[in-house]
Amino acid sequence: MIHLLKAAVRRLSSFARAEEDNNRLPQHLRTGLWGERQAAMYLRKKGYKILEKRVRSGRRGELDIVCRTGQSLVFVEVKTRRSEAFGRPVSSVTPRKKIALSKAAIVYMKRLKDKPPLFRFDVIEVIGQRGDSNPEIRHIQNAFELSGKYSIPW
Repeated sequence: MIHLLKAAVRRLSSFARAEEDNNRLPQHLRTGLWGERQAAMYLRKKGYKILEKRVRSGRRGELDIVCRTGQSLVFVEVKTRRSEAFGRPVSSVTPRKKIALSKAAIVYMKRLKDKPPLFRFDVIEVIGQRGDSNPEIRHIQNAFELSGKYSIPW
């Protein structure tokens, strides 16, 4: 059983590295990567500086986009959907997901030499699919606060 889990983790890691070869990825992962690229382009147009994308933190944590605007460090969770038939994409940022993102953000900030004076969590909704020339993009600033389970260690 353990060897099957390890093989699955290796496959997922190879999916992450195969961003250029999207045809090998399952459809939902291709859609997600497309949405992350759309969100990054949107943020750049708005004047944000993209610092990192798809930052791994521990076994389960991942920050989709880490960027800066002014003095604020911004952790962006990107939610991509083909349509809103099942509700708004932001509704899938559950309390459990907020805790995971909070933990990943704290781990990320602890690694920084210069601690940010301000930080926040944003959510970007991307509605559309690969090939759409004009997807709908909604930027929700300060979408949620640092989970009460965590505190800033400085």
